[in-house]
Amino acid sequence: MQELLQKIRPALVITRREVRDQLRDWRIILPVLFLTVFFPFLMNFTAQQMLDFVSQYGASVIGERLVPFLLMIVGFFPISVSLVIALETFVGEKERGSIEPLLNTPLEDWQLYLGKLLSSVVPPLTASFLGMAVYLIGLASKGVPLPELPMLIQIFALTTVQAVVMVSGAVVVSSQATSVRATNLLASFIVIPVAFLIQGESVVMFWGDYTALWWVVGGLVILTFLLMRVGLAHFQREELLGREIDVLNVKWMWRTFWNAFGGNARTVWEWFGRVIPESLRELRFSMLAMLVIGAAGVWVGARMVNTFYISLGGETFTDLPDRMELLTEIFPLFGFGPVMGIWWQNVRVMILAMLLGVFSVGILGTLPLLASLGVAGYLGALLTMNGLPLETYLMFLIPHGVLEIPAVIIGSAAVLQMGILQATPNAEKTVGEVWLISLARWLRVMVGVVAPLLLIAAAVESWVTPQILKAFL
Repeated sequence: MQELLQKIRPALVITRREVRDQLRDWRIILPVLFLTVFFPFLMNFTAQQMLDFVSQYGASVIGERLVPFLLMIVGFFPISVSLVIALETFVGEKERGSIEPLLNTPLEDWQLYLGKLLSSVVPPLTASFLGMAVYLIGLASKGVPLPELPMLIQIFALTTVQAVVMVSGAVVVSSQATSVRATNLLASFIVIPVAFLIQGESVVMFWGDYTALWWVVGGLVILTFLLMRVGLAHFQREELLGREIDVLNVKWMWRTFWNAFGGNARTVWEWFGRVIPESLRELRFSMLAMLVIGAAGVWVGARMVNTFYISLGGETFTDLPDRMELLTEIFPLFGFGPVMGIWWQNVRVMILAMLLGVFSVGILGTLPLLASLGVAGYLGALLTMNGLPLETYLMFLIPHGVLEIPAVIIGSAAVLQMGILQATPNAEKTVGEVWLISLARWLRVMVGVVAPLLLIAAAVESWVTPQILKAFL
């Protein structure tokens, strides 16, 4: 422990230096302080007006859940404003010409990076906590009931991890960009996803299931460590000084992407015979992780039927063998159009998983698989509890599921592998180059394995599954 503290101490020295310099810059401090103090008063006024309005109609529960939501917004606003501090961490000093002495210190790269990261977290969190304190004091002075202590702890925890996630992403951008203008343009890829996340958290808050927010906290903590890992994996002080200007070299980007996609294969047969099997071997641990996540999704979905049970009537499935017209409504029996519709729907889910993975170092790319199998587990438990035999339900899924589920697992594993590649140290490649390579490898797996499997599964689901189900019944 003592040895670890000795290694971290130089990073803390950098943190103190940076925070001291930030506090001296009135152009940063005054706007942040003004917004930190003014915005909570505005939210206090909004909360009071909303409480008075909803109380007229007996909907006080809406007002009660609005108060903690506004507290979370008050905490988020100063973080988004003061994110400029993290965006200028490296590239700002480089433009001002003050980073060379710092890079010439005997500090290791990780100590320098950690010190800069910690110094960028302190101002946003300080401003955020100050604004939340002003908001709570204003509510108390007006007699508005404050959220309970567990809820306050939860909101402060959410605000803290969201601040660290945003700052971690901003520091990664700052260490890789060549100008402050570029970092400010890229800031939207940090603020917008977190804003969408807060919208999702607001839905959970108004829904009243506050325990689910702890899962969000846990996921953000994991994402924070992954973003820190990405930053440390690709931070090199020599490269920071060597990059002068970003040039959009489309030819180089296409060549890098195509080489990674093709895997140096000379023919299509070599690509399918050598490159695709190599890609699947690289994904074996990620596929194992996706298999565990999928099984967990089925288990969680089956357990959720105890909370969200829906009675379908005792006689719903008693005459199912004699109601074959119901099956023809559920499954399209003929026509190539429905096959392509099913296939395109599944491909879109895989594309969505990839997009979610890009913004979360691969983590959120597991959500479509988790949600799909969770729904399957819930429906299976719900229908069997309403009288449908389990083997009948399985006949709805197994014929095409034996192809569709492995395809989705492989596609989700490829998304997770994108995050793993980003977080793997590679002194020879930049973050952008690694991202291009990981995207090409994902597309390689999609084109070579996932899309064909999904197409076959769609044909089976449209043409074969109904016939098997008829024969089974």
